[in-house]
Amino acid sequence: MANYSIHQMPREERPRERLVRHGSESLSTSELIALILGSGSKTKSVLELAQEIVVKFGTLQQLAEATLTEMLEIKGVGLAKALQLKAALSLGLRASKQAVQAKYRIEHPMHAYHLIKDEIEFEKREHFMVILQDVKGYVICHEVVSIGTLSQTIVHPREVFYPAVRHKAASIIVAHNHPSGDPTPSLQDIELTKSLLEASHMIGIPLHDHLIIGHQGYVSLRQKGGIFS
Repeated sequence: MANYSIHQMPREERPRERLVRHGSESLSTSELIALILGSGSKTKSVLELAQEIVVKFGTLQQLAEATLTEMLEIKGVGLAKALQLKAALSLGLRASKQAVQAKYRIEHPMHAYHLIKDEIEFEKREHFMVILQDVKGYVICHEVVSIGTLSQTIVHPREVFYPAVRHKAASIIVAHNHPSGDPTPSLQDIELTKSLLEASHMIGIPLHDHLIIGHQGYVSLRQKGGIFS
């Protein structure tokens, strides 16, 4: 790609216009990065800056693993641009990870824990997540349905079961993190699980488990017994 401004390119050849007309597959890696960055610096066009980023890190994997400090070593990449790149690449990696995990079968609470722990384990607020499964126990998808406070999650059964109905899930597993790091279930966790179990019976979509995620492990309320028996 020539080293000149996007505005100097014929309109139909500009990355944004090609993305609209032909999709992301029509763009090079540096052009996609240029679209994320949005603008260049005083001395470099956004295309030149994007090319320099590609050359420095070599692969998208290495770029995704780069620290903010490493990104900031490139002249013209300030904190805002570095954060934009980190955010975009993190979303891409999560999407890729979830696509692979859609073929993932949960046969033990440990499987569910490993599926989601990286996403909510160290969140500063409680994130309530639902894992949707098909009739054979394979993961359809998983998503956060509610974000609470430092100490509690405010969630309603309709928020939990709406994705299950929308995706025609055969069963679900729910999970949430404890920002304190201690996965010991609270009385509120127990009562919420009972409420969700009642809703699952009414809707006809079984709730298989409720995991509490801590910093170094988890608690399965099904394994603890009592509620699910």
